[in-house]
Amino acid sequence: MVILETFYDSSLFTYVVLPLLIFMARVTDVTIGTVRIVMISKGAKKWAPFLGFVEIFVWLLAMTKIFQNLDNWLCYFAYAGGFAAGNYIGLLIEEKLAVGILKIQIITRKNADKLIENLKEAGYGITHHAAKGSNNNNVSIIYSIIKRHEIRKVEKIIKTTNPQAFYSVEDVKTVSHLIYPIKKGSRPWRKGK
Repeated sequence: MVILETFYDSSLFTYVVLPLLIFMARVTDVTIGTVRIVMISKGAKKWAPFLGFVEIFVWLLAMTKIFQNLDNWLCYFAYAGGFAAGNYIGLLIEEKLAVGILKIQIITRKNADKLIENLKEAGYGITHHAAKGSNNNNVSIIYSIIKRHEIRKVEKIIKTTNPQAFYSVEDVKTVSHLIYPIKKGSRPWRKGK
């Protein structure tokens, strides 16, 4: 017990360990907060209360240590650095979770029949129509609503079938119906089909 008290009073704890603990606490609470806010905006509200509780609990621990060490400027830098790092890490985690639904719009000057066929074969629901481009040239526009984690698969189909196609992707908060790729019996997309 005496050893711990001596350690807590040491310069090593005050100027290295304590700022590091505050930094890590701040990274944790801001990361959780960032993921919580993004999930709420995507309509995934079930996790928000739990994540909010953990976020504020960790924040209170960090703030308690800041107020107990108001004369230690390294704690302030650790707090601010943890905030910045937490935002970045939270966005990286959210990107990996890939929560949500996207609308992809594909515009192609090339005949779209093969691209439409490949998207349907991969199990994606699509809507398409003919249109006129800015130079009055004929184009095809293809729309699909997909789960966010499916975007790389759809991009691979587009780039393999029609690398010159223009496409844009938008977040969608809610949809009335969504056709998910068929798992059983569907063939995964392979180059050269």
